[in-house]
Amino acid sequence: QDNRISIWSVGDLGNAGVNGEYQGEPQLLCDIRHNGDVMDMQFLDQERIVVASSTGTVTVFRHHQNNQTLSANHRWEKAHYHVDQDTSCGGAACTGVVCNNPEIVTVGEDGRINLFRADQKDAVRTIDNADSSTLHAVTFLRTTEILTVNSIGQLKIWDLRQQRNEPSQIFSLTGDRVPLHCVDRHPNQQHIVATGGQDGMLSIWDIRQGTIPVSLLNAHEAEMWEVHFHPSNPDHLFTCSEDGSLWHWDTSTDVSEKPSFLHQGGRSTTYFSHNTINHSVVSAWLSNDPTKDRMEITNLIPNQTLSVNSLDILGPCLVYGTDAEAIYVNRQLFA
Repeated sequence: QDNRISIWSVGDLGNAGVNGEYQGEPQLLCDIRHNGDVMDMQFLDQERIVVASSTGTVTVFRHHQNNQTLSANHRWEKAHYHVDQDTSCGGAACTGVVCNNPEIVTVGEDGRINLFRADQKDAVRTIDNADSSTLHAVTFLRTTEILTVNSIGQLKIWDLRQQRNEPSQIFSLTGDRVPLHCVDRHPNQQHIVATGGQDGMLSIWDIRQGTIPVSLLNAHEAEMWEVHFHPSNPDHLFTCSEDGSLWHWDTSTDVSEKPSFLHQGGRSTTYFSHNTINHSVVSAWLSNDPTKDRMEITNLIPNQTLSVNSLDILGPCLVYGTDAEAIYVNRQLFA
């Protein structure tokens, strides 16, 4: 009934203890009321957060770091709606938001796609009947193209430079049209895309070829809610599910040959630069059955029973939220 957006400080890595664990409790810095369920949210920049609501409204909140408060900076009322924007009950849930400052793209249960700019009152572009079914998630493919996934198992590419309100490409799961809930694109190889859906399967797509996934991997026993490539080490992928599991998929070939950063953790962590990534490692996602010989899968929370609803990765940290009304920070992804 009463929802809030909260900003927490989980401390500085500099305060890590001997084994890399953080000393001290997370601190709630500030929070603010939010109308409707929070369906999705993303930082637009260092101090602004874009939030999608079940009421169909999209709000930009500003975090004032000098006095630790949150305020509503801008609001697009009923950016998503079923009948018309003016009826009191007409709002349709905004299911996904993605930012590429200053641009913000939102999708919703109404099958609409909106393109907003952070400093403009009205939508820059709206594709009204983008989809006849619910759009569940959206991500940028490149600055002018977005990917959406829907409730009938389709992945669509939209070119925002085109005035036509049609997708430039449509990809489909074969057979049962299982709703897709989440999508992420490989950070370096932009043609590699991962999606997850209601049956818990992980699908890997190569958008350069064909219209069906290059591989379908048996994953969770219930809905997959989120999928993320590690942003700087994309041979690692993370998925979480309604079944209470959070899986770490590792396609890196031989761990013993990897740079030593896997073992040191903490502040001295080094990351691959774009050009040193071994291409055979990257293409592991595209082999017919990556699990056969070069994929390690670890469930990071073995005895969890409640749904893991959301996850994100920053450097060596994994953060996830569960139906236990708790947020967890794992600082030793590559321990």
